[in-house]
Amino acid sequence: MRALFAWCALLLACGGLLHCAEAAKARHLKWEVGHMFWSPDCEEKVLIGINGQFPGPTIRAKAGDTIVVELKNGLHTEGVVIHWHGVRQIGTPWADGTAAISQCAINPEETFTYRFVVDKPGTYFYHGHYGMQRAAGLYGSLIVDVADGEEEPFKYDGELNLLLSDWYHDSIYNQMVGLSSSPMRWIGEPQSLLINGRGQFNCSLAAAHTPGTKQCTAGGNRHCAPVILPVQPNKTYRLRIASTTSLASLNLAIGNHKLTVVEADGNYVEPFVVDDMDIYSGDSYSVLLTTDQDPSSNYWVSIGVRGRAPKTAPALALLNYRPNRGFKLPAIAPPVTPAWNDTAHSKAFTTQIKARAGTPPPPATSDRRIELLNTQNKLDGHIKWSINNVSLVLPATPYLGSLKLGLKTALAAARPADTFGRAYDVTRPPHNPNTTTGDNVYVLRHNTTVDVVLQNANALQHNVSEVHPWHLHGHDFWVLGYGEGAYRGDAADAARLNLANPPLRNTAVIFPYGWTALRFVADNPGVWAFHCHIEPHLHMGMGVIFAEAIDRVGKVPKEAVSCGATATALMNGDHL
Repeated sequence: MRALFAWCALLLACGGLLHCAEAAKARHLKWEVGHMFWSPDCEEKVLIGINGQFPGPTIRAKAGDTIVVELKNGLHTEGVVIHWHGVRQIGTPWADGTAAISQCAINPEETFTYRFVVDKPGTYFYHGHYGMQRAAGLYGSLIVDVADGEEEPFKYDGELNLLLSDWYHDSIYNQMVGLSSSPMRWIGEPQSLLINGRGQFNCSLAAAHTPGTKQCTAGGNRHCAPVILPVQPNKTYRLRIASTTSLASLNLAIGNHKLTVVEADGNYVEPFVVDDMDIYSGDSYSVLLTTDQDPSSNYWVSIGVRGRAPKTAPALALLNYRPNRGFKLPAIAPPVTPAWNDTAHSKAFTTQIKARAGTPPPPATSDRRIELLNTQNKLDGHIKWSINNVSLVLPATPYLGSLKLGLKTALAAARPADTFGRAYDVTRPPHNPNTTTGDNVYVLRHNTTVDVVLQNANALQHNVSEVHPWHLHGHDFWVLGYGEGAYRGDAADAARLNLANPPLRNTAVIFPYGWTALRFVADNPGVWAFHCHIEPHLHMGMGVIFAEAIDRVGKVPKEAVSCGATATALMNGDHL
């Protein structure tokens, strides 16, 4: 009788035996990460690929599926991990793919198996999370469709995928040494922007519209051949867009076409129409595009730089109205990217994003507020990024294993501050630029509601405040609002918050000299990174760690944490 009751309960929970069986489908992948020669922008360099591919293979699954990736490290001299960006890893924090946080780096010639559930549909991607391997090309798309029997809340006739990135000709090793040198050798702006791993350096597909520019050849090198997006006239297409850039904030526009935004970071939003859209590193979107223009023409897809003085040429692709030839160049010029420092344009787009009706609302109040001041500082002559005057340094032993085992050396004695001094002037360089290093681990009580206020400030140089897109692992958060200048936590700041329909995201931007308020529930036991998604900024210390209910974490696979002090503890008979 008890067995029969359990079976009936399972049927009710799954909506029927067939649906339950389909929801439990496992998708097995066998990957090897390795260095290889490639020409992403027609200049041959060495990058990191997967199974001889760049970008890495696209994963396609349905909500509720289990993804199993058997990952071999074919890099000869360094470790590797892969982070599944936007996947919350509920119950599997060791599969988050963050070196020194959720797992040990996978050693050369060793294999680690990632196994996790993709619990909700949406547009995601994956990337390396060890050193600056993402900037070396270790990334790919991860697309999750609705489960069988479910429907999207919008209709479309076809689908296209755009994975956006930037590309440097200098190796990540040159970049990292430069960032860590005294004086710092800044890596500068990327040499090119890539669409689906393809770009063109030192030439333009639209040279006819930019005098003095060299015309790119349409064919030739398959690695950097222009991306062609085939469409039929008078149809509606879903464009899935994600940015895995190392540095660049981007703007996307398609000549003569409107874009209707319907999804952000795997969450549905109230549809709204734009001419162009900003996309920060770590962001993902779905937009609907209707092919209602002159069918005898093709149209430019243009990607340009935002938030930094643009020294990188726009990336171009072709929206190919069939049966036109794919390489038929549009007669009109590509869309012009808004001025790089037109912050009002960026804010106008970002503040339009609201949760779709039916999205769970945030709790009305929070149990804790953590205010994080982003500053640029100096440490023994080195330039660092700091949070509340502490620059993040990751340990040799992954936090997940060391905290699970209760190792005394897991956390520093002094805990990071929940706030910063209200007297700090965010409009000027720091009065005292010196900083220190630390683990920046915030311990959160289980199921508490946490507010996080990200505060931007002036960098070391006068009149410089940069855009920072912050990404939270293991959770989505509600973006409650944005403000100008210093956050005070007073009634005026509270009035700027949206508690009615704030969007659920996993990545949020802080604008120059401003602040962004987030709210999330600490309901996912584990150790989770929260950091600026710009590679050089994280490398230089811009991040914190959230540790939640470690006692509730299930049995951690030994292969995930068998390094550093944890390995010694396991050898001595301790149990995870």
